[in-house]
Amino acid sequence: MAPIPGSGLAKGLAVTLRTMTRKSVTAQYPDTQPELPPRSRGVIGLFEENCTVCMLCARECPDWCIYIDSHKETVPPAAPGGRERSRNVLDRFAIDFSLCMYCGICIEVCPFDALFWSPEFEYAETDIRDLTHERDKLREWMWTVPAPPALDAGAEEPKEVAAARKTADKLAAAQAAGTEQAAGTEQAGGPGQPGTPRQSGTPGQSGTPGQEGRA
Repeated sequence: MAPIPGSGLAKGLAVTLRTMTRKSVTAQYPDTQPELPPRSRGVIGLFEENCTVCMLCARECPDWCIYIDSHKETVPPAAPGGRERSRNVLDRFAIDFSLCMYCGICIEVCPFDALFWSPEFEYAETDIRDLTHERDKLREWMWTVPAPPALDAGAEEPKEVAAARKTADKLAAAQAAGTEQAAGTEQAGGPGQPGTPRQSGTPGQSGTPGQEGRA
């Protein structure tokens, strides 16, 4: 069936008329901040205490916009006779956001949870060279990272929490068993315990076997 001439124009005018009757809503930014979703990809925050300088994020970055410098330090042995160990110390961690394409690969591959998404987006600069932010700025953005959402009520307990709970239950059971054993020993009157009847066995005392009737 051929379209009726002018039907497209009528539909367009109908949309225009419906829109004209609605009140326009304009967010007065920056006086009114937008409500961003909790998983917004604004910038990347660095929790450097968790960073082990494994370089995995820098190697996996498709844009090569992560710059990391470090040095090695010798750690003395924890116990006498132990071996000295070496560890990497972070000197520089910078991200060039003029190259970053916000793919999130660096956050996904980090094995120690040192990188997080922050919803912060107000970091525009007049010079593109100022978009390379060092670790002090990345650490400031870390405090704007929202808390992770709560687990579903029917979800399984995380493996780390389950393992820690199992270990704590074993320790509590062992302590309870030790307390019960100590209490049973006290009730039975173990060696050297007060109130335990003991025979001295000294010759010449009454009640000692073989000593009756001796002067």
